[in-house]
Amino acid sequence: MKKEDRRLRSHCPVNFGLEAFGDRWALLILRDIIFRGKHTYGEFLKSEEGFATNILASRLDNLVREGILVREGDEKDGRRSIYTLTQKGLDLIPIIFEMVLWSAKYDEESEARRIARLVELIRDDNRRISLEAIERVRRGEALVPLYLS
Repeated sequence: MKKEDRRLRSHCPVNFGLEAFGDRWALLILRDIIFRGKHTYGEFLKSEEGFATNILASRLDNLVREGILVREGDEKDGRRSIYTLTQKGLDLIPIIFEMVLWSAKYDEESEARRIARLVELIRDDNRRISLEAIERVRRGEALVPLYLS
């Protein structure tokens, strides 16, 4: 289904988000970019959740098509692509942060404990820490090493 058809089917704002970035695999790609600084197909493929190659390729293509990611050739290796968040993708950081807070609250074994400092900063002022995170991610920095407890 074309992107335009989907939006005509439902103008619900929740549906819009779900269609653009809301499936499990797409969210894990966003997580890997934001928290772990991953940027290539091969790096995403090594995620512990075990992406199937066809699913990974499909979700990357969809995130590019939706304008959430941009794909550029790697200057060092022309066969490899580098994926980075667009402004539209960076604007998802506060939403991802809220998911981290929700997980920290309801998952007794949440890895959010490893980044307790970041979780506390998000709790205190998601807006402010999101703006700082956007700048770091824009520069290609991973957030997890900065906030490991």
